[in-house]
Amino acid sequence: MKNELMNRTKQFALDCWSFCFRVPKSREYNAFVNQLIRSSSSVGANYRASQRAKSTADFINKLKIVEEEADESVYWLEIFNEILPENSKETDKLMNEGKELLAITVASIKTAKRNNKK
Repeated sequence: MKNELMNRTKQFALDCWSFCFRVPKSREYNAFVNQLIRSSSSVGANYRASQRAKSTADFINKLKIVEEEADESVYWLEIFNEILPENSKETDKLMNEGKELLAITVASIKTAKRNNKK
């Protein structure tokens, strides 16, 4: 599961990058593109960091960053869905993956907190 999530979070960043590469170039689009690339790549980077956490508290903290960045990525994808409706098939797919990663992360945080209390 750990390697699967590492791969999925990395693929999410790559898929978002690939989408952003095809977004028209303009000052307005570029601002949103930069935000999506930053947040989507942070999902994988912070998930990877969580796997090297020094303690349960550190693990939970890093996963909370993953949670925030995944949620932010979904937000930017929602924006792109509205401003580039012709790309909705791709943004819907990316949003679904972002929401799945978010749900997995939230569940992992809950499990880690529960296990830490034992």
